[in-house]
Amino acid sequence: MLDVLCVGHASYDISMALSHHPDPDEKSFADAMQLAGGGPAANAAVCVSRLGGVAGFCGYLGNDLFGEAHVREFRAEGVDISNLVRGADATPVSQILAKPDGRRSVVNYKGDTPFLGPDAVSISQYPKVMLFDGHEPLLSLSLCRWAKEQGIITVLDAGSLHQGTRELTTEVDYLVASETFARHYCETHDLTIALHRLSKHCEHVVITQGDAGLIWSSNGESGEMNAFNVDVVDSTGAGDAFHGAFALALARDMVWSELLRFASAAGALTCTRLGARCGLPCHGAMYDFLEAVHA
Repeated sequence: MLDVLCVGHASYDISMALSHHPDPDEKSFADAMQLAGGGPAANAAVCVSRLGGVAGFCGYLGNDLFGEAHVREFRAEGVDISNLVRGADATPVSQILAKPDGRRSVVNYKGDTPFLGPDAVSISQYPKVMLFDGHEPLLSLSLCRWAKEQGIITVLDAGSLHQGTRELTTEVDYLVASETFARHYCETHDLTIALHRLSKHCEHVVITQGDAGLIWSSNGESGEMNAFNVDVVDSTGAGDAFHGAFALALARDMVWSELLRFASAAGALTCTRLGARCGLPCHGAMYDFLEAVHA
């Protein structure tokens, strides 16, 4: 049985580290470059696998150079791709510019690649948890409702407000939202108000705030957690790692406080290396990190 099936976006990432953000008409030189598969759901699946879980990915990759490279990575990482759809449409590609302060700019190219239809896949191997990033809105809504009928735990990675995340917010068991999503969806800059409003739609809500930590509401209780202090190189993929670790922790029945700590550690460790895929932690690194910060 799969611990976590991650449904949504897969891309190919071209990450470059720059000394500063380029000015208009400026030619810049990168200090480093990383080529690897990417995408929120795809990265989450790899993170689950590296942390010792059994992961699967459900989404689309083209029959092109970038798609082939990403499939090889999935196989090397032990991610189940029996629910991967391939086709003649292009594999999405992202250009990521990482700045010295760890922040990044992302430009994604999808071309005319359409969304997968609601019946694009038929799940044969039931997972304990299904994680959605909302980037396949038609398929995700269909699978989410099916998962609820099967008693499968559902989680939404709500990174930004768009069709998929808007529709899934009221459908999932666990909503893990970025502060950007929370503010846009709730139309307020006050995250305490946003948390209260989101908790009316979903019983378990987490709002992540990057290096400011997170706030949460679950089973009628609420609280906050500070972020781990790390030397940030590139924050790309930190949210993907958080969501993957969060979903795996649910599959492992971790208690709430340890679940949040586990997910936060995965996100923090991802920030310490260039490139999302390269930065995703393995089980050993997570264990050492959590032992060190606990000491």
